[in-house]
Amino acid sequence: MTLDRRGLILLVILTIAWGINWPIMKIGVAHFPAMGFRLLGMAGGLLALGLALRIRGDSLRVPRAAWPTVIRLAIPNMVVWHLFAICAVKMLSSGRAAILGYTMPIWAVVWGLVLYRERIALSAWIGIACALAGTILLLSGEITALTGSPAGTLLMLVAAAGWGFGTQLMKRTEIDIPIGTLTFWMLALTLPFLGIGTLLLESGWRMPTGIEWAAIVYNAVVVFAYCQLVWFALARSLPPVVSSLSIMFIPVVGVFSGMWMLGETPHWQDYAAILLMFAALSSVMLAPLLRRRL
Repeated sequence: MTLDRRGLILLVILTIAWGINWPIMKIGVAHFPAMGFRLLGMAGGLLALGLALRIRGDSLRVPRAAWPTVIRLAIPNMVVWHLFAICAVKMLSSGRAAILGYTMPIWAVVWGLVLYRERIALSAWIGIACALAGTILLLSGEITALTGSPAGTLLMLVAAAGWGFGTQLMKRTEIDIPIGTLTFWMLALTLPFLGIGTLLLESGWRMPTGIEWAAIVYNAVVVFAYCQLVWFALARSLPPVVSSLSIMFIPVVGVFSGMWMLGETPHWQDYAAILLMFAALSSVMLAPLLRRRL
């Protein structure tokens, strides 16, 4: 499979859009309830995504027998990821949140080993070791920093682990529903959890400010609607190596856009963690693909 020029441009836009969303989310939750922010953004995104799917002619209908499967996939892929990740963003720098969030492929490998007894190549073991070393570096930095938040690190790791587990479930589940429709309903099922969470656990509700509305709209229109649809379109023809590289560059964009937009100052642990996570993701995502070509 090859990627044409248009596809490459779209992939670059996706990588940048998802990467800069980490500091944008940080702006949105800095003085606003985190789950409330995600609730508003996801609700708007759900409307935009549903409208876009209907314009494309995609049906939103789900057979009754498929609903238990949709719910089972939504819990780790959407509910766990979005609830824990947005709370972690409030506690961490946007760059560190991005680095930890994209340990998801490592967690997918770990879940495959623990739950499904998948055989793991030496390169994957090296990747797991690199990811663990990078996580320990960031965790040590949070513990020693005056404004550090080990709890934020742990929350983001839970979110990434949930996403990784959801990836394993998606791989092993057969469901006769278009991916766009499946994503729409998984997002819809996540909204009640965000609503209950923000009502029971958060305070300080008010009308968002202008910059907070801008962050909410960006998440709704760009992240939940546009990026999702473009990714669906590309996923059918995207070479695995290219998609893997895109995923690896998202946290890098997150770190440097956080420096630019928020004036964040990464420490040596952050730079070391980027290199370790890059090595880890290369080991579990690129190495097997390269071996097949040889």
